[in-house]
Amino acid sequence: MMRIGLAGAGLVGRRHLDAMARVRGMALSAVLDPVMADDDPLPRVQSLADLIAQSDGIILATPNHTHRPMAEEVLRAGLPVLVEKPLADTSDNARHIANTAAETGTPVLVGHHRRHNPLIAKAKEIVDSAALGAITTVHGNCWLPKPDSYYDQAWRQAAGAGPLFINLIHDVDVLMYLCGPIVAVQAFEANAQRQAAAEEVVAATVRFASGALGTLNLSDTALGPWSWELTAGENPAYPKTEQSSYLIGGTHGSLALPNLTVWSQENGPDWWAPISTTRYPVDSIDTLVAQLEHFSQVIAGRAQPRVSAQDGLRAVSVIEAIKQAAQTGQTVTLE
Repeated sequence: MMRIGLAGAGLVGRRHLDAMARVRGMALSAVLDPVMADDDPLPRVQSLADLIAQSDGIILATPNHTHRPMAEEVLRAGLPVLVEKPLADTSDNARHIANTAAETGTPVLVGHHRRHNPLIAKAKEIVDSAALGAITTVHGNCWLPKPDSYYDQAWRQAAGAGPLFINLIHDVDVLMYLCGPIVAVQAFEANAQRQAAAEEVVAATVRFASGALGTLNLSDTALGPWSWELTAGENPAYPKTEQSSYLIGGTHGSLALPNLTVWSQENGPDWWAPISTTRYPVDSIDTLVAQLEHFSQVIAGRAQPRVSAQDGLRAVSVIEAIKQAAQTGQTVTLE
């Protein structure tokens, strides 16, 4: 039985526990969480060192600012670690984690769980097949209205705790996986409704290394069905809609996600000709379960992390660039 230690038993940590219970050959070793209720029946430890001593791998579902010191301690102990997204609170800290992973030869899996969805695997196959031709334009939409009660915890209104790092970072990771690295960013942000330090609305224009241009539109104060959470059906807690949140346009066709519809014309682009559609059905799975199944393979040395520390660093760097561009009004370029 593979023993997995969990640091952080909050909202996301509990979802990992639920998923772990459905992964064959995997069991919880213990939980590290200083604010757990005294009557919580979960086995617990008092230090990360104790958790490491009892485990074959560690899940970090702790606040973002703790990721670097905790991940580095786990890696230096030689244990693979699954770090919830974002990999760290800053690109500098994310880079330190990636460097420690490289120095120790110990794998890091970043918790961008959408990459484990068959929808994304099929979309990657379609894009890489050149069925869409050369990708010229990309759009990602994330309108995920949050109830006022979500912000009862003061930290969620603080700088760095807004939907850029909480939500859009998932979209950035997926779109770069499908379309290549983002190398330049321009952006605006607003917080007119709650007037807290955290952003509420972000509109960004991005340039991919391929030359394709994209737009990213984010809001947690707009009521609408256009976000991955509300369209993909990954989490049953969210009401599923039949809309799309990503559009990928090429010279020969376009792809809508997550409904996996390809729009094309039989004889090539012609604005007078009808556009036909092809929809690709895929199986629906619990991506957190699939992520943990993959993590078990990483721990066993039978697989490399599907979302590496370098991938996690790249996503954090793009989010930082969006924030910097919005605050300065300047175009921000990435390496």
